Amino acid sequence: MRFPIWLTIVAALVGLALVYVLGTIVIKPNAPLIMRASFDDERITPNADGDSDITTFRYELSRSAIISLIFTREDGREFIFRQNQSRSPRDYSVLFSGVVDGYINADETFSDDVVIERRLMPDGVYTWRLTAANDGEQEEANGTLIIEDADSPLPLISTFTVGSREFTPNQDGISDRVVINVYLEKEANLNAFLVTEDGDRFPIAQREEWSRDGEAGRYTFDYEGGVDLGQDPPPDGDYAIVVIAQDDEGQRVRRESRLAIRMGGKPRAEIAPQAIDADVLFMPIAYDDRYYGDLDSTGALLALPQYPEAVRASVVTVPLGDMLVFRLTINNYSDVPLRTTSPMPGTVYEQNQNAASLGALEEPGAWRVGIQCATSIASFPYRWAIGSDDDLVTIVDEDTGREFQYLPPQTQAVVWGAIRMTDLNEAANPQTCWAGLIHEQVGIGVENAFVGARDIQLATPYGADED
Repeated sequence: MRFPIWLTIVAALVGLALVYVLGTIVIKPNAPLIMRASFDDERITPNADGDSDITTFRYELSRSAIISLIFTREDGREFIFRQNQSRSPRDYSVLFSGVVDGYINADETFSDDVVIERRLMPDGVYTWRLTAANDGEQEEANGTLIIEDADSPLPLISTFTVGSREFTPNQDGISDRVVINVYLEKEANLNAFLVTEDGDRFPIAQREEWSRDGEAGRYTFDYEGGVDLGQDPPPDGDYAIVVIAQDDEGQRVRRESRLAIRMGGKPRAEIAPQAIDADVLFMPIAYDDRYYGDLDSTGALLALPQYPEAVRASVVTVPLGDMLVFRLTINNYSDVPLRTTSPMPGTVYEQNQNAASLGALEEPGAWRVGIQCATSIASFPYRWAIGSDDDLVTIVDEDTGREFQYLPPQTQAVVWGAIRMTDLNEAANPQTCWAGLIHEQVGIGVENAFVGARDIQLATPYGADED
């Protein structure tokens, strides 16, 4: 009878395990816990000159153990390189440059947020002591190490300021970025991070115009949560802002501050398809002088236009002097509110006006609906807020006291308005007009740049003289 091959393999593996266990117990029953321990060189000069800067510490354990490696100077002061770390039985080698766990001398004073993580031991003759403990047994190996020419200043961060303790990375133009200013006292590698409670790091880049490469001096870091790169920022919450400087000798200094993220997220919106077969409704309505507005006066708002029975005509005819009216729907399908600004839906423009003519200047981070025609002399000169007062919520900026209006996340709003068509260009009649959704000074998505295009024919009133 033949045994299945898998049983043969299992039996072989069990046999190997038994041989290993028996070999450990029987062959080396009295082996020392620390089989050997030594430095390759007993003198180093850790000054980053490339000569005798570093040595190797080698040791071997016969059994699993908790180890510590501590140096004691002639005056009795102790310096820790490894403390209470778990190791399995095998050979080990570790490079050593005189850098140990951070310490502060008695005559030194630092800010509360300064942490000396790693630091060179001062010159001197040291006794090193490797201890290993395992289930009640403890062994020790020791020797001598001399350190010379190790008087290297720390890579101190003398200035560390965070522009704001709270920011809202959502591209609304309000508190979208945090600027971190740092002054580095000596040449070192400098990095900045956002750190979560779980220890995850999000790197923070230097500002390009202030970029330096390890030199001593001032550094400026700029953090926007990754939103400008099309990413979602870290979730809302409280975080640490950390800067770390490490010099060529391996000394490392850390400073930390707190930062809160609120209302964070990548904004996403669109001009939504309509229930009827037109993404943007265009239609003519007779003009009335009460709609006129400029910098000095505000015109009456046009009422929300209703859908006509037919909206699919290829050409919309507008009598010269009357209004080209539009209606569309904005869909905020993101998880963040979208900031917007005036003029409100229902505002009527003269054809030769633009948003600035009504005092509604472009605002970085604001979303607005725009209308542009083939004869427009600027990109989307006619602009409206992305919702009416009933659609929007008001949020107060605590730093400035200013009020801003937002379209809440996962909501829709109807936007409408009109342009009084007064300029007839026979070479461009009909002309194409279309809508766009503009994220001011951020961009216009391809999907929102040319929506609902329709040919608009301007017609002179019946019986009017023609040149």
